[in-house]
Amino acid sequence: MQDRKPPSPAWCSWDGDTLMLNVLGHAGARRDAIGKPHGDVLKVSVAAAPEQGRATEAMQRFLAAQFGVPVGKVELEFGRTSPRKRFRIQCPTRWPAGLEQPGRPLGGTVRGG
Repeated sequence: MQDRKPPSPAWCSWDGDTLMLNVLGHAGARRDAIGKPHGDVLKVSVAAAPEQGRATEAMQRFLAAQFGVPVGKVELEFGRTSPRKRFRIQCPTRWPAGLEQPGRPLGGTVRGG
């Protein structure tokens, strides 16, 4: 019998120990926050203005803090100037509170936040 991991929601997936996170970004919000999943994306808001990639950089820093990794472990795959983005988060050490934790490859652990 083969081990199975629980299915991941549509807004994220795993590539080994790297979390692939599909985001619908909202810049210029009152505060930085992770919202609810909406179909194949997770809503993420940041207070930074959407100018010259500043909001994307703020989102990268915010996601690093939320998933317990250094900023250098959060890589933007696409969407620098678009609301729709994909981030690669290497070896997250925690999971944001209130957010459904997806299946994870065997051998890794992620603590709830």
